[in-house]
Amino acid sequence: NHAKAAEVPIVVAVNKIDKDGADPMRVKRELAEFDLVPEDWGGHTIFCDVSAKKHIGIDELMEQILLQAEILELKADPKRKARGWVIEARLHKGLGSVATILVQQGTLRVGDAFVVGDFFGKVRSMSNDKGETVEESGPAMPVEVHGLSGVPHAGDEFIVVPDEKTARNVSSQRQMRGRELQLAQTTKISLDNLFEKLQEGEMKELCVLLRADVQGTLEAFAKTLADLSTDVIRVKVIHSGTGTITDSDILLAAASNAIILGFNVRPSAKVQDFAKRENVDIRFYDVIYHAVDDIRKAMTGLLDPTFVERVIGTLEVRETFRVPKIGVIAGCYVSDGKITRNAKVRLLREGVVLYTGDINSLKRFKDDAKEVAAGYECGVGVENYNDIKVDDTLEVFVMDEVAGKL
Repeated sequence: NHAKAAEVPIVVAVNKIDKDGADPMRVKRELAEFDLVPEDWGGHTIFCDVSAKKHIGIDELMEQILLQAEILELKADPKRKARGWVIEARLHKGLGSVATILVQQGTLRVGDAFVVGDFFGKVRSMSNDKGETVEESGPAMPVEVHGLSGVPHAGDEFIVVPDEKTARNVSSQRQMRGRELQLAQTTKISLDNLFEKLQEGEMKELCVLLRADVQGTLEAFAKTLADLSTDVIRVKVIHSGTGTITDSDILLAAASNAIILGFNVRPSAKVQDFAKRENVDIRFYDVIYHAVDDIRKAMTGLLDPTFVERVIGTLEVRETFRVPKIGVIAGCYVSDGKITRNAKVRLLREGVVLYTGDINSLKRFKDDAKEVAAGYECGVGVENYNDIKVDDTLEVFVMDEVAGKL
């Protein structure tokens, strides 16, 4: 129906024709009810019988697509300034913000200034789908672009502008407009008291602020939460972004009376203390549906957490040692709290959670230790995980069993 409304022709690929009992004719009959009549039946719709598994009919399908493009005169101008769309974006430890761009018009070259979403940048380098460095990218060529000022959203438009000053001005105007919209929210809330506020009639809108490790996950997270809206309360995502939770997120949540939900990310100890001072509720998840279940239970007054996580210490990795038959041991400095041998540990790199597991060894010099206090150094082994690097952060926590609330 969307294709009809946009007057866009359709090419139909009937897949899995190699399977026993496959009936391409039945597919054609059913699609004919939607005015997709095959050419051999006197219609105008191209049908191709294919098998992706056995590579049957793939070449014919490609020929038909190219034929349609030629008939419709679908051509891009490679000489104009590049314009395209963000497919995926993430925060890379060594390269900073990177985005995978599909160029739709023009040619993108190293050194071009651009605007993408609320951010700007200058193309420092590009790599193609094989990881090879390229100097330019033409229409329909996907490339990973380095040199962005922030992580854009998947689906944001990428536009090359005359110079970096123009890009910076456009970006600042867009960010200011977005900030005004965010700060326009004037309502503080936690999942624990959400049902009470609903009963009192004070809550008509639950504002949430989302943080995730990658952009694709973030969009799925936001859409799933938006679907929780009811006639009584609307779930509204006021801000979302990739990377660790920051001070500005806490300020926005405090001003907007919002809850912060983190997916595979953790804030620093300083940010967590700031959140406590501002009474901002932060929840951490590694499965989207756990977050959805918690919000749904809070909305119906059934939230009943059995365990509450308590962070007891933070470690800075200053050196790593590979021990035969044991694996990688992290030489750490206890920067906050204390470390106990029977606790769990979460490995953070640039604020993003890479692994959660158990401590399988804790030593002071060559001796085993039950606990190590702040200000001391120790050696820590993480069970079933060896990809530990210098400057990583290890967050040590325990799970306390608590009585249910509400």
